[in-house]
Amino acid sequence: MSATRTTEAADFIDDRKLEETLAAARPDVVRVREVLAKSLSKKRLEPEETAALLAVKDPDLWQEVFAAARRLKTEVYGNRIVLFAPLYVGDKCVNDCAYCGFKCSNRDVVRKTLSDDELHSELVALEGQGHKRLILVWGEHPDYSAEEMARVVKIAYTTKVGKGEIRRVNINAAPLDVEGYRTMKAVGIGTYQVFQETYHHPTYRKVHPEKTRKGDYVWRLTSHDRAMEGGVDDVGIGALFGLYDWRFEVMGLLAHTIHLEQLWGVGPHTISFPRVNVASNVEIDRSHFVSDEDFKKVIAVLRLSVPYTGMILTARETPEMRREGLQLGVSQIDAGSRIELGSYQECREGECQELNREQFELHDTRPLDAVVRELIQDGYIPSWCTSCYRLGRTGEHFMEFSIPGFIKRYCTPNALTTLAEYLTDYASEETKRAGFALIEREAAQIPDEKRREQVQARIEKIRTTDERDLCF
Repeated sequence: MSATRTTEAADFIDDRKLEETLAAARPDVVRVREVLAKSLSKKRLEPEETAALLAVKDPDLWQEVFAAARRLKTEVYGNRIVLFAPLYVGDKCVNDCAYCGFKCSNRDVVRKTLSDDELHSELVALEGQGHKRLILVWGEHPDYSAEEMARVVKIAYTTKVGKGEIRRVNINAAPLDVEGYRTMKAVGIGTYQVFQETYHHPTYRKVHPEKTRKGDYVWRLTSHDRAMEGGVDDVGIGALFGLYDWRFEVMGLLAHTIHLEQLWGVGPHTISFPRVNVASNVEIDRSHFVSDEDFKKVIAVLRLSVPYTGMILTARETPEMRREGLQLGVSQIDAGSRIELGSYQECREGECQELNREQFELHDTRPLDAVVRELIQDGYIPSWCTSCYRLGRTGEHFMEFSIPGFIKRYCTPNALTTLAEYLTDYASEETKRAGFALIEREAAQIPDEKRREQVQARIEKIRTTDERDLCF
C-alpha cells in the first residue's frame, strides 16, 4: 500500500476527554429518559448523552434502554435483516496484531491467496447457496494492492452461474491512500470497512507493534477520510471489543461517527462491534472481557447513539447471542459463513473448522438455509437487497432517507422480492413454505395500494418466470 497522504492526517480521538465524559456521567432516571426520547426522534446522540446511557446501573432502567433500542430499530429499519457472506481472498500479512491468527509471527497458520480458479470455485459455491452480497477480506500485504483487489472485485461481479450472481461487493482490508480508494470506487464496491480495533491509544500501541504498518494509529484512524476523498462514500467503522473497556470503545465509535459527519456531512454506513475470539497461537487477555450481558448493552447503546447506521453482528457470536442482538438493534448479519480460505467449496455444511486456516474461531457455522428459516420463524424478513447502492442511494443520499426513518419504504418491498428469489431458487421445502407465508402477510400490510400491488405482481413474476432483480 502506498504511504502517500493527500488528506491531512489528524488524530481526533482525545482519550482524556472521552474518559472524563464517562466519569462525569450520572445515571439520573430523568436524564436517561430524556436521552431515550431524543434517540427515538431519530437524532444522533452527543457524547454526554451516550455516556449517560453507559452509566446506567439499575437493571430496570436498562430494560427501558433495551426497549427503546428495539423500538428504534423497528421504526428505522422495519423487520428486515440484511444477509451477506465473508469471502477470505488472502491471509498473508505484515502486521503482528496480538489478537489475530493471521499475525506475521504465527508460523502455524496456513498462508494462502486464492488463485483465480479457486476464487471462481468459491464464488460458484456461494452463488449456489443463494448469496447476493459479499464482503471480500484480505490481510495487509504488498501483494494485496488496490489494483489487485479491484481485479478480484471484477471477477466477483462477472461470475454468474444459473440464476446466481453477486450484486454487492464490500471490502474489509487495509487502509489505502486516496488513489487506492478511487481505484476501488471505479470497480463499483459497496462499503469499505476499516476497523480501528481499539480507540484507546495505549492499548492500540500494546497490541499493534510500532514497526508494523498497523502500528500507525493515525493512518488507520483517517482511512475513512481518504476513502471519502476518493469517492467511496459508504464506509464501515468498528472496534474489537475485549481489548479495552467496552464503554470507552462505544464512545470512540461515536466520536468517529461525529468526526465523519462534521467533515464529510455523512456518518458511517455500518458499525461493527466484534468480540475477541480464540485464534491460532493467540493468548487472549481477559482483563477487559465483555460478558454477554454487557455485550447486549453495547448493541443497545450503539443503536440508540447512531439511529441511522447499519449495525453488523457476525458469526463470531453464537446463534443464541445473535438472536438476542437482532432484538436490540442489529440490522445485518453474515450467514452460512466459512472463513478458511477455499472452504466454501470444501465444507458447505459448516461443521468443520481448522483454526490454523482461519483468522479466528466462528461460533455460528449453520448453513444459510437454517439461518434464513430461523429469521423467518422469528418474524424477520431476510433481505439480499442491493438497490440503494446500485441506484445511487449512498452516502449523503442514503442518510437523507434513513435518518428520518423513510428507508423502510424502499427496503421492505425490496427485501420481499429478494427473499422470493431465494425461496424460489435455493431454499429447502420447509424454508420455502414458511417464507412465502411470511411474504404474503408482509405484502398485505404495505399501506400504499399501488406499491402493494406492484410488490405482489413482482413476487408472482419471480415465482413463475426466470426474471430476477426486480428492485424498487
